[in-house]
Amino acid sequence: MSAAELPWESAVALAERVRAGSLSARELADACLARIEAHDGELNAFVHVDPARVRADADALDARVAAGEDPGPLAGVPCAVKDNLCTLDQPTSAGSRLLADFAPPYEATAVSRLRAAGALVLGKANLDEFGMGSSGEASSHGASRNPFDRERVPGGSSSGSAVAVAAGLAPLALGSDTGGSIRQPAALCGVVGFKPSYGRVSRSGLIAYASSLDQVGPLCRSVGDLAPALDALCGPDPADMTTCEPPADEPSFVAALEGASLAGKRLGVSPEQRALIRDPEVSAALDAALEAARSAGAELVEVTLPLVEAALPAYYVVATAEASSNLARYDGVHYGRRVEGQDLVELSARTRAEGFGAEVQRRILLGTFVLSSGFYDAYYLRAQRVRRRVRDALRAALAGVDALIGPTTPTPAWKLGEVADPLDVYAMDVFTVAANLAGLPAVSLPCGRSAAGLPLAVQLTGRPLGDPALLGLAGGLERAMDRPFSRPEGL
Repeated sequence: MSAAELPWESAVALAERVRAGSLSARELADACLARIEAHDGELNAFVHVDPARVRADADALDARVAAGEDPGPLAGVPCAVKDNLCTLDQPTSAGSRLLADFAPPYEATAVSRLRAAGALVLGKANLDEFGMGSSGEASSHGASRNPFDRERVPGGSSSGSAVAVAAGLAPLALGSDTGGSIRQPAALCGVVGFKPSYGRVSRSGLIAYASSLDQVGPLCRSVGDLAPALDALCGPDPADMTTCEPPADEPSFVAALEGASLAGKRLGVSPEQRALIRDPEVSAALDAALEAARSAGAELVEVTLPLVEAALPAYYVVATAEASSNLARYDGVHYGRRVEGQDLVELSARTRAEGFGAEVQRRILLGTFVLSSGFYDAYYLRAQRVRRRVRDALRAALAGVDALIGPTTPTPAWKLGEVADPLDVYAMDVFTVAANLAGLPAVSLPCGRSAAGLPLAVQLTGRPLGDPALLGLAGGLERAMDRPFSRPEGL
């Protein structure tokens, strides 16, 4: 295999070669850096790359291999890290002018755990500012572009992470998912994205958007590559008291994939979800995925999810309320951008006005409104009641099936600037937000292409904390659909 083809190899295969000494981490890092230099100018997946640091880390890992040490299951695998995850060796901007020069004093636990498993951090990936967006267009660094059509959105908010994996700039990426921000860009870019159960992966070092909804997870080109990444990421963290211990008898993610099959499994299909699909090609791709699952031995069971439409407005009330609270810390006093004013009030107002983009300002205003006196009961408390009912409905549906199966997005990727109304953009999250409201694991898998060559995807939602079992189902479905990743033209 030529050096130019190395970044397209699976993360598992690359790590095996590095651990065996048949491939150097330096050679692999150089191959990815060369692709970034050649192609990222048109894709805008990365906002910061430090080639000297990447090469130094790769050389250090090669020295460990030469000394007979095993660097870990992700040895030498280059990884893109969403730029709302703090890193000690690179700046972290969260896609915002307000944090343009922020150098974190500590590193996100998720990043540290990937490094401990042998992964190399290539650079920081572009994102919608503070994770607030569904298209990849709301970044102070400019929009990322879909590798399958440079005039279309890649999805958001983990836009750069999905683009980096789909374009062969990195075999693995970290993203964060508040209402679909891993799964939606994974779907629109034709890769695999996994949102773990709430509490499975530490949020320490993740710049918060909505703390009760945020979750860190990986993006790869195959389900098999997710397994070692999830084994590295998952587990309790003293720095995040919302993390949990796994059951004592739970298999590892790698073990859960061994012999994974859909035979005898029950998959729930919701007619309410089907009714919300906007594109006939998305519907046809879902039908093909369901038929593949049935042919592989799965039983398809109709389940009722009457609150599927209510989940979306409930999500945007809860998420914006938490965003209003979380982003209050960016006041021009403590850290980040400062725009001087005559007094503290003017300083804070000018800093926030110039530092925050339009979408972040919109969500802060919405969140402040729903938390304000006279509206708190009517909006925020009512949204929390709907959230509880959505959670209860999903858990009741999952009690009779192994997972729910449905679309990830209502349409394929749309053109940059085509969807201008914020409410229309929010509606693109209709199939993904419920898993966040309920804290459930969910995974998006490619399931075909549209007539225009745009990726289409299917989503599996699993039982609470049943992440390894869900990964096994995803592996079985991937095998049943038999649709391996295919490179975008020109890359």
